[in-house]
Amino acid sequence: MRFSVRHQTLYRYSAPVRLAEHVLRFNPRPEAGRLFERTLSTDPTPIEREDALDRFGNLVTRVAFDGLSARFAIDSRFALEVARPAAPRTAALPPLPWPIGADGPNAVYCMSGGIDNTVRAFATEIASECGGDALAFLDRLNQTLFVRIRHDIRAEGAARPAAATLALGHGACRDVTDLFLAACRSLGAPARFVSGYQAKADTPDGRRHLHAWPEAFAPGLGWLAYDPTHGVKVSDGHVGLCAAPDQAATMPVEGGFYGGAVTSTLDYQVEIETDAA
Repeated sequence: MRFSVRHQTLYRYSAPVRLAEHVLRFNPRPEAGRLFERTLSTDPTPIEREDALDRFGNLVTRVAFDGLSARFAIDSRFALEVARPAAPRTAALPPLPWPIGADGPNAVYCMSGGIDNTVRAFATEIASECGGDALAFLDRLNQTLFVRIRHDIRAEGAARPAAATLALGHGACRDVTDLFLAACRSLGAPARFVSGYQAKADTPDGRRHLHAWPEAFAPGLGWLAYDPTHGVKVSDGHVGLCAAPDQAATMPVEGGFYGGAVTSTLDYQVEIETDAA
C-alpha cells in the first residue's frame, strides 16, 4: 500500500521564547517500506540540524535554534510504499511464562517491575486458556483487548497505567498499547511501543491522528506487530515512525523553550492518502 502523509504541527506561545534543542520523530523507520520522498521543515529555520539513528533504531531529526520566536511550526511530508508481510514463519516456542532476561539485546523491552497484579492475573488467565502457547496468547490478547477496551480519543497526555485502562474498560490507542505491553512483559515476553500512522480512518472524531500499536518479540520469528485497537495483525496498512520500550521515547516532538510566565497551545493536522500498490 502506498502512503502519502502530511503532518503539520504548530505551537503558539503567549510571548516570544527561546526554543531549546528538539528531537523530531516524524521520519518512517528504516524498515517501514520503500521511501519515495521525504521533507521535514520547521519555522523558525534551525541553525543546526542532524538526522541520526537513536539507540532503538529510529531515524530522528535533531534541531537547534537561535533568537526568539512566538511560534514553532513543523511540516512533515513523505510518500512511502509498504509491502505486505511475507507468509508467517513457524518456530517451536517454549510455553509461557518465559524467564525474564536481565541482559541481552531485548532486555530493555522486558521491564516488568511495577506491573499491577490485576494485569498479571489478566495475562496469566489468557495464557492458561491458550495452554501457554505464545503465538496463540498474542492472538487472543489482541482480540480480547479489542473486544474489552472501548476505543476513544484523547489528544493529549501520556498513556494511562495499564491497570487503569483494564479497570476503566476504555482508552486511546496508546492506553491499549501500554496494556498489551504490560501483559506480555508480565509473562517474560519482550514487547515495545510503536508510534506511526494507519490507513484506517474510522476514528471517533473523524480526524486523522498518530496511531500506536504494540510489537512482541518471539525467538526465531522476530518482532510481531498487532493492533488491539482494531483487533487485527499489522500488515501493509500501518507505517511505523518509532519503536521504543515506552511511549515517551516515541513522542513526535521532544524539547522545550526558555521564557518567563509563558503559556503555549498546540494544534496539529494529519492528512493521509493511500492507494493499493
